[in-house]
Amino acid sequence: MCGIIGFTGNLEAKKVLLGGLQALEYRGYDSAGIAYVDKFGIQTVKTTGKVSNLLEKVEQSNGLDSNCGIGHTRWATHGGVSDTNSHPHSCGNVTIIHNGIIENYHELETELAATGRHPISQTDTEIAAMLFDSLYQGDAVDTIKKAVTKLEGAYAFCILFSDQPGVIYCIRNGSPLVATHATDGSFIASDMVALIDYSKEYFVVPEKHIVTMTADEIVVTTLTGEVIAPKMLYVNWDMTAAKKGGYPHFMLKEIFEQPDSLRNTIMPRIKKGHLPDFSTDNIPDSLYDGINRIIITACGTAMHAGLVGRVLLEKLVRIPVTVEIASEFRYGDPVLDSSTLVITLSQSGETADTLAAIRLAKEKNAKTLSIVNVKGSSIARESDYVLYTHAGPEIAVASTKAYTAQLSCLYLLSFHYALVKGMITEEECANYIGHLQAVIPAIEKTLTLDKTIDEICQSLAKTEDLFFIGRGLDYALSCEGSIKLKEISYIHSEAYAAGELKHGTLSLVTEGIPVISLATQSNVYSKMISNIREVRARGAMVILITNGHLDVEETIYDHHIALTELDDLFAPFTAAIVLQLIAYYTSVHRGLNVDQPRNLAKSVTVE
Repeated sequence: MCGIIGFTGNLEAKKVLLGGLQALEYRGYDSAGIAYVDKFGIQTVKTTGKVSNLLEKVEQSNGLDSNCGIGHTRWATHGGVSDTNSHPHSCGNVTIIHNGIIENYHELETELAATGRHPISQTDTEIAAMLFDSLYQGDAVDTIKKAVTKLEGAYAFCILFSDQPGVIYCIRNGSPLVATHATDGSFIASDMVALIDYSKEYFVVPEKHIVTMTADEIVVTTLTGEVIAPKMLYVNWDMTAAKKGGYPHFMLKEIFEQPDSLRNTIMPRIKKGHLPDFSTDNIPDSLYDGINRIIITACGTAMHAGLVGRVLLEKLVRIPVTVEIASEFRYGDPVLDSSTLVITLSQSGETADTLAAIRLAKEKNAKTLSIVNVKGSSIARESDYVLYTHAGPEIAVASTKAYTAQLSCLYLLSFHYALVKGMITEEECANYIGHLQAVIPAIEKTLTLDKTIDEICQSLAKTEDLFFIGRGLDYALSCEGSIKLKEISYIHSEAYAAGELKHGTLSLVTEGIPVISLATQSNVYSKMISNIREVRARGAMVILITNGHLDVEETIYDHHIALTELDDLFAPFTAAIVLQLIAYYTSVHRGLNVDQPRNLAKSVTVE
């Protein structure tokens, strides 16, 4: 959600801010704005719509050159989409930008009203600005210390004080901020993608630490005044990885990057003669000691990866595994103890509900392992153990390569767990690893089907309702295929376990309605064919996806996509590629914004 950029140094601030906001557009937003310091004070320019709209406004403004400023892309939470509600917000001596939600904003608004202060917007952020200004008596750090004792909720603030030109103050709680000092000055942002043009080194701002940024340095202090040296991290990709590279959309580029992202995730963890090895991840074999239950908790696409992981872990390790939606898990008073392993998945490592689930698990003394893509992210820092997916930056809102990278980690984890516990032999484990390695060339071959899938999707573009059906692993894939389609094509789509069709769903299957049927699993293939015949008999247009080795009768489908042959257990990888391409090309044929679907954001850092 919402993007933050701040800079103070010897470059033209407006160019840095606008460039940073353009790099952050993938996060999802509905308005944008900047505030910069010139010799006349703090100047603010903001607007609804895209950063391109803001760029036009900035070019039309009469502001002077500046070397210090802050910028923001807003995804509306408190208050509708309007220029007034856009960030930055100013009150008296204070101008701020803010990611997150101030939960007690109404109580603060009432308190401030008693002192004659009233907002002009409908945002919690302006209330925070009013609070900072009401406390300010010339000492910015003291003001921030007092303010955070009154604020409840998640926040990341960048603050300008009118009498301190060239200085930016920052603090966060929950919402992410990363910062770096380079030759040209000091930079801060909600995501490293906005800073990569200036430095590959950065640090994650510690929670409830005050950051003071000047052109010469960044100073980080605790709320008690202790200066700390933040841990520096390094990104191993450059800005070209966050650009389209000739593809029409980031989503298509990221679909085609999956062979590389899987190589980067899988191959460094295969050692000792084709056996999984997590020693470089500092995950000891003792992690599995005493575990009698596993809970996988995540949101959206990551949760769907967890559904596949459940099948694998139960099959190979033979202990119970449940998959929980993180936003429900944390409020359900779950039974947790030291014999429970909680596995969380998050592309960003900042997903608010998943982070809360980690904290709850640790409170209950459960062991925690997280699969994330961003080094130094909140979930990574707060978990007992971390598996990084090494997928590189994912810009499109619809997750693709992060999903398959998460799957690969779950496969490796399942093999390793089963081997350590003696449930499979080294020979069996090496065989599984061989199949996993075979996934990479199989995906490369599957990607050559893109033109065929493009043609099939022309017939989907005009539909308003669609169903996915599958059994076992295919049902888990159906859930992911459905959410992928609905989030970028806006087609009403539902996923059903095929065996449940007769229990209500079949009443919705009418003449011409598309049914995408996944049938990659040999052990339930005959049952799936029976279910497909049921929808076919009611006039459904069937798009059938099968594993390459399965025989298919031409009478049961309108379109057939035969996947590159893999062992059934590994078919989710190639099936996922096909489902991603179906979603992509359907959205393209509907003329929609593939990379930035309406109402959605890439990183969900609020509940």
